[in-house]
Amino acid sequence: MTFLALAEPLVFPPLPAPSEPLSPEGLEAALREVGATRYHNLHPFHKLLHSGKLNRDQVRAWALNRFCYQSAIPRKDAALMSRCDDRELRREWLHRITDHDGFGEDAGGIERWLVLTDGLGLDRDYVVSKEGALPATKFAVEAYVRFVADHPLLEAVASSLTELFAPGIHAERISGMLANYDFINERVVAYFRRRLDQAPKDADFALDYVKKNARTVAEQRAVIRALTFKTEVLWAQLDALYFAYVEPGWPAPGAWRPGIALVEAG
Repeated sequence: MTFLALAEPLVFPPLPAPSEPLSPEGLEAALREVGATRYHNLHPFHKLLHSGKLNRDQVRAWALNRFCYQSAIPRKDAALMSRCDDRELRREWLHRITDHDGFGEDAGGIERWLVLTDGLGLDRDYVVSKEGALPATKFAVEAYVRFVADHPLLEAVASSLTELFAPGIHAERISGMLANYDFINERVVAYFRRRLDQAPKDADFALDYVKKNARTVAEQRAVIRALTFKTEVLWAQLDALYFAYVEPGWPAPGAWRPGIALVEAG
């Protein structure tokens, strides 16, 4: 099942590039402008996903590939914490790892994502192995982990600020997928409902940290670039999915294809 390419390409305005130090409020406005113009809710693949115009196999491909990103989040956050001398920052950041890996009776976000792929009829071991993920997905995810591990701490924190925009896309995804797909139910959207509460808290802390610590033009440009890089990581994954499973529909060698690793949905 394929769809015609867009008649006109999307047009994106230039990124904010301050030439003199911005106030904290001005910096926040610049960061929010990056999200308003570059966040992946604008990508054509998400438009198709949320409006019910993908078939079940295309939704499966999205969920399977997105698992690569979800499962890398604790590694990314552990990399950030390993370089952080600020005890208070570590204490605040720690819950991001347990939010995804789970702690105590909370199974965590990764498990909730696997409930989604279970519900779509994908074999759990196959999903966890990442064997069927697209090469571009793997490259983009690992680029994000390396960015956080290698760049200055301020930029690493700023790269997480896509969470400012996540609740909107989660709400759109919940309503759109429940309304448009008979194979989606409340159980399999549990991940997104939980993030409606978690993401704003994380984003508020990170935004406050960036506003307090990015004071010079160089620092402010760097955090804007860091957030832009993160939007590119997310956008690149959807580019790959669109190319492989929508138009022209050419999955890479070894990538998942319809009919592979399917089980009865639980």
